[in-house]
Amino acid sequence: MTPIDKLLRDNKAWATGVKAEDPEYFERLSHLQNPEFLWIGCSDSRVPADKITGTQPGEIFVHRNIANMVVHTDVNLLSVLDYAVNHLNVRHVIVCGHYGCGGIKAAMTNHDYKYVLNMWLRNIKDVYRLYREELNGIKDMEQRTDRLTELNVKEQVSHLAKTSIIQRAWKKDRRPHLHGWVYGLKDGLIKPVCGMSPDEPIDPIYQYDDL
Repeated sequence: MTPIDKLLRDNKAWATGVKAEDPEYFERLSHLQNPEFLWIGCSDSRVPADKITGTQPGEIFVHRNIANMVVHTDVNLLSVLDYAVNHLNVRHVIVCGHYGCGGIKAAMTNHDYKYVLNMWLRNIKDVYRLYREELNGIKDMEQRTDRLTELNVKEQVSHLAKTSIIQRAWKKDRRPHLHGWVYGLKDGLIKPVCGMSPDEPIDPIYQYDDL
């Protein structure tokens, strides 16, 4: 049996088990998507949003990319954000990084990862540059990497607040609240590191005055 065949077999076993326990489950789910949360997480296979938060299908809307980035030119991310905020009316947007992130580690090196990956990692290097003095003062490399992970989450939350999507929703509906979290692979626990409410001030240069 190939790995793909195993996935398909396991899917059938899962669906059969769910229907045996709750015959109307899939029919109900097909008509329901009312999530309260948008999750912007890392693509790392060890950090599945629903598993680590104990949420069920329909409860959390998910976008994932390398190192949980909010890049202002990323149309994919912005379309997800727009849909979640303006159509699903989520009340919370969570940026969740994780300790031991390969993207963070790669960005801390001077290695050439070629073309597109270099371009993506450049955004993380920009975060390092902003906090270079603090980070360079941390001698232990694992601790330094962990701190960059936290600071990167903080910056991505800030990037969310700079979008017209978030600012318009803040002005109109007083939502969503923004949260920056980091997940620990070693203990399975989530650490809140920052947050922003609709009343949070941001640098005036990023504020839209005609929303």
